[in-house]
Amino acid sequence: MVNSDLQNRAFLFGDAVWVSFYVRQNQLFLVEDSYFFLMSSMRKMRMHIPANYTLEYFENLFQTEFLNKNLQEGIIKMMIFRNSDNENLAKSSVSHFCEFIEKIDILSIEKNIEIDLIKEINVNNNLFSNIYTHSSENIYAEIYARENDLDDVIFLNPQKRVARSINGNFLFLTENDIKIPKTTEGAYISPLMEAFVTYLHKSNLVKILEVEMLAFESQKSEEILMISEAKGIFSVSKIRNKSFENKRFSEFLYNWKLSLQ
Repeated sequence: MVNSDLQNRAFLFGDAVWVSFYVRQNQLFLVEDSYFFLMSSMRKMRMHIPANYTLEYFENLFQTEFLNKNLQEGIIKMMIFRNSDNENLAKSSVSHFCEFIEKIDILSIEKNIEIDLIKEINVNNNLFSNIYTHSSENIYAEIYARENDLDDVIFLNPQKRVARSINGNFLFLTENDIKIPKTTEGAYISPLMEAFVTYLHKSNLVKILEVEMLAFESQKSEEILMISEAKGIFSVSKIRNKSFENKRFSEFLYNWKLSLQ
């Protein structure tokens, strides 16, 4: 059921999760990965999962709402929120809302971004850190970034190690290694990033390292990529006074797209 009433728990308490689905060349892309991530996110939030919330249900929904309208390339942002219809929250019904964000190419670098470390706040590395829920930290950091002419920030966890950005996860390339902060460090679970990393691993193009990483280590990287479930793929061009290239990551993404044809 779709509920547009603002008196719901998403509006009042941020009691919601969201997951991105992808459309590539007018076809759903990574739909099973995104669906299982949605189910996992709902279970972590102890939401009631309706019997009709099957993969086929969402495929038909997206076909009707978006694909049949000839939307070729983009991100479907799907929010599931809990309704206020039961005192036992675990048994409350849920509703959904989805919107389509058009992109030119979801598997290409959208633009170069400038980032910096934020020191005033950090992000946790607990059960809810890896899923997409209401985050006061993200709101604060987005305002901070705008006030400092930044596109995004590097969040640290309570142990002062790299966790994620406001919008997604970082991949740090040095020589033939790509370092990715572990999800236990506070990084998001990202079906889009995992698909890209799986391609790189199977192709033996680079060595993938899931790491615990101090902030200063980012300055040692040759290239940095940021993959966001909601916004797409971005290349980090600058952190403070250091600039970064994006040549190799661009090549990796181009070859990944070729492998999908």
